[in-house]
Amino acid sequence: MVEAINVPPQDRFQVITEHQADGLIYDPSYLGINRTDEVIFIQITLNGGRTLDQKRALYKKITELLGKEPGVRPEDVVINLVEVAKENWSFGDGIAQYAT
Repeated sequence: MVEAINVPPQDRFQVITEHQADGLIYDPSYLGINRTDEVIFIQITLNGGRTLDQKRALYKKITELLGKEPGVRPEDVVINLVEVAKENWSFGDGIAQYAT
């Protein structure tokens, strides 16, 4: 995210959860992509404003890195971006730090 979409290096707020295969509902061949029970869903909430090229670079980088370690097939990586306005963030103290 730092490289592809200019996220600050210290902006590390992540929730990672694992589910059993029977706890996931997905289409194994949606859009002609053959997925397995090793599918990974990644949802990133971020400020709006990134270009389509930046988003494509992010998708590519995430998929490449997961392919290298731990060896996830590209077909098993599903990524979803949720864009929000900057004033919708508070990183503590009850303050909207990004609001202008």
